[in-house]
Amino acid sequence: MTDTLRSMAPMVLSLVRLVTGLIFMEHGLQKLLGFPPTDNTWEAFSLSWVAGCFELACGALIAIGFLTRPAAFVASGVMAFAYWIAHAPRDVFPVNNGGDAAILYCFFFLYLVFAGPGPVSVDGMRGRAA
Repeated sequence: MTDTLRSMAPMVLSLVRLVTGLIFMEHGLQKLLGFPPTDNTWEAFSLSWVAGCFELACGALIAIGFLTRPAAFVASGVMAFAYWIAHAPRDVFPVNNGGDAAILYCFFFLYLVFAGPGPVSVDGMRGRAA
């Protein structure tokens, strides 16, 4: 059983990278284009709007697995910054300050910097997944 799970790990890494990138990209789409629809609005060139630019661009790169390590490094930093600027001042506990997703994104993207994109990726097809 362990050998089977181990052999599937690279494919699961690719799948988790894809899904996380798409969901991250959705945050940027919402901030920049209002899709999916929300009651929130973000003024152009505000910190949240700039974060949306990073979320859209890095999320797309991470989802397709192109320039994954640099995109994940930038995305990890953006999420760390977002946590300390937008969430931490509200409350010390992430579950109370709404920052738990920012923390999870930050550390998953940091993991991608070291793990790479997995075999099902543009980087993988270019021989740069390892």
